[in-house]
Amino acid sequence: MKNDTNQVNQANQKQVVVNMDNISQNPGNNVNKIEKKPKKIRYKYTVKDQNGKVINGHFDAFSKIDVHSFLLAQNYEIVNIVEDKISTKLGLAALAPRKKMRAKELNFFLTQLSTYIKSGIPLVESISILSRQTKKVEDRYLYQRLVFELNKGTSFSEALARQGSVFPSLLINMVKTSELTGDLTSILDDMANYYRNRDATRKQIISAMTYPTVVFLFAVIIVTFIMVYVIPEFVGIYDEAGTELPWITVAIINISDYLEANYIIMAIIIVLIIGGIVLLYKNVTSFRAVCQKILMHIPVVKNIIIYNEVVMFTSTFASLVNHDVFITDSMEILRTISNNEIYKKLISKAIDNLSTGEGVSKAFQGHWAFPATAYEMLVTGERTGRLGPMMQNVADYYQEEQKNLVTQLKSLIEPVMIITLAIIVGIILLSIVIPMFSMYGSIIE
Repeated sequence: MKNDTNQVNQANQKQVVVNMDNISQNPGNNVNKIEKKPKKIRYKYTVKDQNGKVINGHFDAFSKIDVHSFLLAQNYEIVNIVEDKISTKLGLAALAPRKKMRAKELNFFLTQLSTYIKSGIPLVESISILSRQTKKVEDRYLYQRLVFELNKGTSFSEALARQGSVFPSLLINMVKTSELTGDLTSILDDMANYYRNRDATRKQIISAMTYPTVVFLFAVIIVTFIMVYVIPEFVGIYDEAGTELPWITVAIINISDYLEANYIIMAIIIVLIIGGIVLLYKNVTSFRAVCQKILMHIPVVKNIIIYNEVVMFTSTFASLVNHDVFITDSMEILRTISNNEIYKKLISKAIDNLSTGEGVSKAFQGHWAFPATAYEMLVTGERTGRLGPMMQNVADYYQEEQKNLVTQLKSLIEPVMIITLAIIVGIILLSIVIPMFSMYGSIIE
């Protein structure tokens, strides 16, 4: 028996040596096998609900067992689960689940979720109710993925983070904070109010810009039509009459001829320029910073933009501080979620100041993009230890100021656009009418 045992051990040792030799001879293959990550597969399923209704859908998961477990957790009777091979080959399962949630959608989601949880319904069941209530397919699949993650034991903040860019980082961090404090409903209510205010501000700005935009487009269409189709008809009349044309008429005719010959090319160039500016703004930080700085120095408009940034900064800062997020962590979150490069630099400076033991307020002292009133309130909040309430007061004050400015801008732009349109059309009509008086005079003579 002892000899047999020794022989077995020697054979095992030789086998280990052989395996190690194979690994050393093919290190690349083994590394690839180790680093290879599983990919999500799209599965199509057919199930029956508790009422016997047949439901068809799809779900992206790493295995068929995951889909099976998810459907059973939803109290469905499983009829069939098959892999959607075409979708898997096209990589549809790896694509973003849906676009980023807008402020209005976040407000609804958080308000409903908070209401269900306050009623004593567990988090998973609350999200399941939302998935059954929604009429949007993409929202239903989003809520189902959240339920799937939560049933696996994933935290709510991590489940939100795994949905790509659907949920903003601010919300994810606030939910993560609630998991430490155990006060989820309070944070859901605060975040719902936060996104409700953001949506209201966005609607105010859109409302103020809708009328002038429509008038401007209407003016461009009318003027282009007159220049391209109306003016050439009068040119023929003037040529036949042999009337000497004044300089204003000659200028309008030259512009008309140029537009008539090149309006398609000009339209393409304008579209390319606008598209190029949008791409640069989204992808080039320095270009975006220059554009924002220019806009923030235009009279009237600058105050609307600055007040909007102040409201965003102070309201978010207040929410973070009020829920006991450390100031350094709050600044990092604010820098991440801010879309304004000027404010990102200010926040970065504030973070540097905190690392040296100085306060947040010093970074904003005397800066043109941060109003003096807001700065004084920030300093007072730091000195009194009531930074959260002070920042919320600043947010409320400047939100009202911004609302008044938007209303004033709207009332100012409307007459300006009408007067501008009247002047342009008047000049064109004048250039047409003046030669007619000359023609009429020559006929009388």
